[in-house]
Amino acid sequence: MKTTWRFLLALSIAVAMSACKTTEPEPEPVTEPESAPVVVEEATTQAAPDPRDYTSSRAVENFDNPESLLSKRVVYFDFDKSEVKAEYRAIVAAHAAYIAAHRSARVTLEGHADERGTREYNLGLGERRGNAVSGLLSVAGAMGNQLDTVSYGEERPVCRVSDENCWWQNRRVEIVYTAR
Repeated sequence: MKTTWRFLLALSIAVAMSACKTTEPEPEPVTEPESAPVVVEEATTQAAPDPRDYTSSRAVENFDNPESLLSKRVVYFDFDKSEVKAEYRAIVAAHAAYIAAHRSARVTLEGHADERGTREYNLGLGERRGNAVSGLLSVAGAMGNQLDTVSYGEERPVCRVSDENCWWQNRRVEIVYTAR
């Protein structure tokens, strides 16, 4: 009798479970909502200024572009010399092209020297260095009224250590634009 009860209990559980079973409804096909047509606006782009173009109206943007020679505004000199070294002539030529193309541009050429030599000698050397850069700018088309030269001699050093690694940084002409 126990087996019959067990059988009936198992049968009733099976019937109850099959009665509880539900079938999952089939998913409805997904329809994409109609969307408005995508409007693509045409983007207007503007080319970056050519770092080698020193004469256009956009050349002023090259003053902060590290690839442009206009961003380099210091010319260094050898000890006791006022001749512009060959490696700096391209920089001077780039500034000359810009100044010649922009008549409103004004430049001050600040000549400097290292601490060796007398104060008077270094003032003269700074002026000769400034005049050397001014001469190259003038030859390349800059007008004399656009250029000013001032010598600070040894009075405004970039580096104050007394050795060659520092002195070469003080033998320079800085090209300072007072108007662009």
